[in-house]
Amino acid sequence: MKKRTLGKSGLEVSPLGLGCMSMSSAYGPAADKGEMIKLIRAAHDRGLTHFDTAEAYGPFVNEELVGEALQPIREKVVIATKFGFDIDLETGKRSGGTNSKPEHIKRVADACLKRLRTDRIDLFYQHRVDPDVPIEDVAGAVKELIAQGKVKHFGMSEAGVQTIRRAHAAQPVTAVQSEYSLFWRGPEAELLPTLQELGIGFVPFSPLGSYSSRFCPKYGRSLSASLLECVF
Repeated sequence: MKKRTLGKSGLEVSPLGLGCMSMSSAYGPAADKGEMIKLIRAAHDRGLTHFDTAEAYGPFVNEELVGEALQPIREKVVIATKFGFDIDLETGKRSGGTNSKPEHIKRVADACLKRLRTDRIDLFYQHRVDPDVPIEDVAGAVKELIAQGKVKHFGMSEAGVQTIRRAHAAQPVTAVQSEYSLFWRGPEAELLPTLQELGIGFVPFSPLGSYSSRFCPKYGRSLSASLLECVF
């Protein structure tokens, strides 16, 4: 499978990536762990190198699954994970809010590294923008993690264009992940032109469609909960 570079970052990934969220949660009950490990490794055998997870998926258990599955081939893959929700790092209890305080981000990074069985996170996304923390402080925390070698690239998810610009000025953003499909073309208005201008990659989730009341209430689950596509 050919590779693409996310924006101007130099980070090469396969054109298709595997989002692993629904293997552990969200769209129905968790699947068999052994079968999912086989699936992830089979995806790599077929050319995929880009694997996406998050501390919030489970919480925690999806990162553990991905870490175990990819440990034997760690040097051949790109692992993306995410921070940004207010999750107790000991119990996994969620408050329902966000938390991108710099010290929390650093603690999350260390926990992610352990669960993923690796010494670096290739792409570390802010899962959702935290209205209580200036984005420059968030970018600064990730910049420190990059300097320490714990993180390679900074990403953002579901962020507005002005927030992306401010973050990018503090620490170059490698990729933005947002919903984009034939059913939802919203990013075409402002987001995609902004990313092209700044040289930032775009990773749409559910590119074959995702359940939403604005789309088709007839269907109660994602049409493509697992598939990611790297466009730029």
